[in-house]
Amino acid sequence: MEIRELRLLEEFQEAYRLFDDIWRPDPRNAPVPVELMIAFAHAGGYVAGAYEGGRLVGASVGFLAADRTLHSHVTGALPGHGAGSALKLHQREWCLRRGLERITWTFDPLVRRNARFNLVKLGARPEEYLERFYGVMADEINENDESDRLLAVWRLDRPAGEAARVTYPSVLADVGGRPVVKTAGERAVLVATPADIETMRRLDPGAAREWRLATRETLGGLMAAGARVTGFTSHGEYVVERD
Repeated sequence: MEIRELRLLEEFQEAYRLFDDIWRPDPRNAPVPVELMIAFAHAGGYVAGAYEGGRLVGASVGFLAADRTLHSHVTGALPGHGAGSALKLHQREWCLRRGLERITWTFDPLVRRNARFNLVKLGARPEEYLERFYGVMADEINENDESDRLLAVWRLDRPAGEAARVTYPSVLADVGGRPVVKTAGERAVLVATPADIETMRRLDPGAAREWRLATRETLGGLMAAGARVTGFTSHGEYVVERD
C-alpha cells in the first residue's frame, strides 16, 4: 500500500468521491468539500490518500491546531484493506517530521471497533466528551443520530496500548443488547458499548437512542466531573477512573 499526500485537483475530487461512497451523506452534509481539502493542503495541513494497486482505498484530512497538534478532521477507508491503520501511522510520521507532539480527532463513543482501535491499537486516550458536537448528521452511517463524540488525543511519545484486563463494577452494562445504568461508588468503573451500533440504528433506532442517552449520562457525566478514560477492555468497555 502506498500512502501519499494529495496535490492535484483530480486527487482531491477522488477523495471526495471516496468519502461520499463511505458515508453516503445528504448533499448538504458532505464530510469535507473539495475546496476545503485544497485549502488545507495549500496551508500546510494534512491531506493524504492510501492507494492499493493504483486504487484509492482510504483518505484523511487534517489541519494544524494549537499546542503542536494536528487535528485529524476526517479519515475514511474501505473495509478489508488496512488503510485506516496505515493512514494513522503515516500521520504520526508526518507529524514527527514537523515537530508536532500529538494528533487529535473525534469519534463516536458508541462505535466499539473505533474505540478499540483508538485506545488499544494506537494508545490514544479520550480527554473530552462532546455532546451533540456536529448536530444531527444526515448520512447512512449516523442515521440522523445525535453526534456525541469523544475527543481522542494521541500523544506521539506514548506507546501503543493493550486491552485492559480488569474486573471493575459497571455503571453502564449491556443486558441483552440494551443499556442498563447502574450505581457504583468505586474509584474505577466500566462503561459498556453496544456490539454494533450502526446496525442497531437501522433495525432498532429506539434501542440506539437508549444507548446514546445512557452513554451521555454515564461516560459523559463522569468525564464532566473530572474522571479519566484509561483503557478499553476486550469485552468492549471503557475503563474510567475517578480522581
